[in-house]
Amino acid sequence: MIKLIFWILIILIAYTYIGYAILLLILNGIKRLSGKNHREYIAPQTLPEVTLLIAAYNERDTVETKVQNTREIHYPENKLQVVWITDGSDDGTPDFLSQYSEIKVLHIPERKGKTAALNRALKTIDTPFVIFSDANTMLDPEAIINLIIPFSDKKVGCVAGEKRIVKNVFEIAAGAGEGAYWKYESILKRLESEFSTALAAAGELYAIRTELYQPVDPDIIIDDFIISFNIARQGYLIKYQPKAFALENSSANIREELKRKIRIASGAMQTMLRYPSLFNFFRHGFLSFEFISHKVFRWLVVPTSIPLIAFLTIVLCIQSNWQVPLYVIILLLQALFYFFVMLGLFFEGKATRWKILFLPYYLIIINYAQYAGIIRFMRGKHNVVWEKAKRAL
Repeated sequence: MIKLIFWILIILIAYTYIGYAILLLILNGIKRLSGKNHREYIAPQTLPEVTLLIAAYNERDTVETKVQNTREIHYPENKLQVVWITDGSDDGTPDFLSQYSEIKVLHIPERKGKTAALNRALKTIDTPFVIFSDANTMLDPEAIINLIIPFSDKKVGCVAGEKRIVKNVFEIAAGAGEGAYWKYESILKRLESEFSTALAAAGELYAIRTELYQPVDPDIIIDDFIISFNIARQGYLIKYQPKAFALENSSANIREELKRKIRIASGAMQTMLRYPSLFNFFRHGFLSFEFISHKVFRWLVVPTSIPLIAFLTIVLCIQSNWQVPLYVIILLLQALFYFFVMLGLFFEGKATRWKILFLPYYLIIINYAQYAGIIRFMRGKHNVVWEKAKRAL
């Protein structure tokens, strides 16, 4: 029984990080062989009116840079509305934004959280498409045009842009780990989108058909996931558009990254409990398969499996009197892995060109965050209103 559990756990981890991507590659290969090739979207002859919606809380330090960034976007000025929603900001952000005539500012003194702010903002938007972006995220000049192009397919209800972490030759643990994480996420989203539909969008940059927006419970923690997933649940596709990308600095340090990951983990637990239908294959089909493979395994299975595998490996080695080479090799590989984890911990705040050094450490950190996030949620300590993680300069 111990051997069976041991190998099941290893298979589950391998599937989560490698097998799922390979399966998507196979499915896409079969799709191409069947003649259903990935379609190339055609840019519309007439670009539609869109609203760029930027939710900000006390972002005075980044406002000027973001405003300049939006002015550099390649989109007809008469068809692009820029709306900032700054509920609760008390650092002068609303007043500073008011000097720009081309910007509409929505502000109330009370801070109810980003989700409540977005619900309020969407009631005022009358353009057929709305693009969501964060104040500290800089958009590529062609980002909005590239986001709009896939909507030429009437079945597309949401288009997810690509988040890129600003590259540095020398990076600390947070930057190296976060950059690798988002590259991996981009691969999965691209494969999912090519086969059928991406699972959801990241809040740094995505667009939706305004008419499909469904108000989200104001206490929801991971609003971008729920907003985009609600559109998929209505039967529309979420397409991933890597040509539409946004740049963001990495977390300032691993402590700030951990704060962000714990909040996301708490939101993950909330999502699974609040929306049990996500597990219903009969209702959501491939979407449920994506949710379980892409998210649930990473949220629950991997964090549980990693320490259990370490324990079971030692048990199997002892039971076999260290006579089974395979178990000994697996134990040595784990020891090597944790050695690199310790190196990552030691060099955490030291910038290095050898970014791969930090990946084992970052992997352990994000899995620890799952435990911490679940505990926080179960204790009722989660809060939709939170202090954002500090970003590297």
